[in-house]
Amino acid sequence: MSVGVLLVTHEKIGAALIEAARHVLTRLPLHVESVEIGADTDPETALLNTANLGRRLEQSDGILVLTDLFGATPCNVALRLHKAGLNTRCVSGLNLPMLLRVLNYAERPLSELAEIAVCGGRDGVRVDR
Repeated sequence: MSVGVLLVTHEKIGAALIEAARHVLTRLPLHVESVEIGADTDPETALLNTANLGRRLEQSDGILVLTDLFGATPCNVALRLHKAGLNTRCVSGLNLPMLLRVLNYAERPLSELAEIAVCGGRDGVRVDR
């Protein structure tokens, strides 16, 4: 079982999170790619480019798409990937704990990884004295 992971974010966020995950884990157990959408990027062009990358990344087990901010252009593009024929689950609110949790449960199916991503992201946010 192998789910692909696609980060669809604003500029510089996706690549930085992948690099941080490599620093922590050394070797990433899933194929992880990022698409970073700039402020001046045409959403239709972004969708076409993201869908093409998604098709190369997609395994028979689908793609977990992680976005940084719900309602922003990267998330809106990501949500349209399913309509482009890709087997995706999309989770927004991306942070490093979310990505690391997903990578630590690499053997899980797409539907479970989406829930694991949410738990990892939420549990990684703490308030301490």
